[in-house]
Amino acid sequence: MPRYLVLTELFLPTKGGTAVWFAEVYQRLSGKETHIVTADVPGAAAVDAMHSNTVHRIRMHRVAWLRPESLGMYANLFIKSLWLALTHRFTAIHAGRALPEGITAWLVARLTLHPVVIYAHGEELTTWGHGRKYKAMRFALRHADRVIANSEYTRDTLIKMGVNPDCITLIYPGVDVTRFRPGLPCAELRQSVCVTDASKLVLSVGRLSRRKGFDKVIQALPALIHAGLDIQYVLIGIGEDYEYLFDLARKHDVADRVHLLGHVTVEDLPCWYNACDVFIMPNREINGDTEGFGMVFIEAAACGKPAIAGNAGGTGAAVVDEVTGFRVDGTDTVAVTIAMQRILENTQYAQQIGNCALTRAIQQFDWSIVAKKTQQLQTK
Repeated sequence: MPRYLVLTELFLPTKGGTAVWFAEVYQRLSGKETHIVTADVPGAAAVDAMHSNTVHRIRMHRVAWLRPESLGMYANLFIKSLWLALTHRFTAIHAGRALPEGITAWLVARLTLHPVVIYAHGEELTTWGHGRKYKAMRFALRHADRVIANSEYTRDTLIKMGVNPDCITLIYPGVDVTRFRPGLPCAELRQSVCVTDASKLVLSVGRLSRRKGFDKVIQALPALIHAGLDIQYVLIGIGEDYEYLFDLARKHDVADRVHLLGHVTVEDLPCWYNACDVFIMPNREINGDTEGFGMVFIEAAACGKPAIAGNAGGTGAAVVDEVTGFRVDGTDTVAVTIAMQRILENTQYAQQIGNCALTRAIQQFDWSIVAKKTQQLQTK
């Protein structure tokens, strides 16, 4: 059985797709023999007590008076990882990102003669400029024994950075198809946001940031309402754009139809996917910041729902245009409006697309499939 040393700053109970990815995959690969080094965050003890792997929590904070500010974080990660690599027999060292985990994993791996694997998610490759941070990231990725790309977009970006194509393996993120599935109770959720039998519920899940495109959904609502659709829009997530989106809803006179729910419970999230008629995140690129894949799309797909994505970044791996949903220009409100209208006005068509999305989710994105591909990685 393989044994891994996994370095990832992002791990449950931290929110986000990357944290979920590592928690789901490595518990399927091996048990306590795999060790995960991650950040100490509130609520960690409860997660660690239940998790199948051995989890080590360290302080991973930047200190303002240090130069560089991340020096203490790198030191803590390196010391803990090196000690584990010297005292355990690991198959390989896996790093959640190029920085800070990848460069640390590379150094530990070279000192202890382990192969190193680094994950690339997409957005970090295009948002770190071309200064020292970018050069360190590029060094780590180019010297890894294997790089996992989460989409074709990410793979192509890596190749442009000079990473050897032969060292890149394409592995999509996954979804828990036993948790995210059709048929979950959702009538009360629909009623809680004033959705009637004649109404339509549009759902978004994600951080409230500009590149996610939630503002375009709000801007599309007046035209859809004018076309005769009775719509409620639920947005699950937190972030810096909360006030902006709230004000935008008031500006377009749809504040009574836009529901900014913040976080919802782990139990309720799959039910919200079931409650919606369409899932939407019309993402766009802003100053190089883009969507590397979009795990929320396959969560919706696993619940049998059609999805609308922006055509920026790697969302084409998550949403197959005109098969499991639509990809549109996330900067174009009209394009977003037309895509929503095509799905919301034709229930039979929406069901057909949702069924295709469900089949693809089960066949390609189950976490057990992702774990198997990870175990089959070939390193030098």
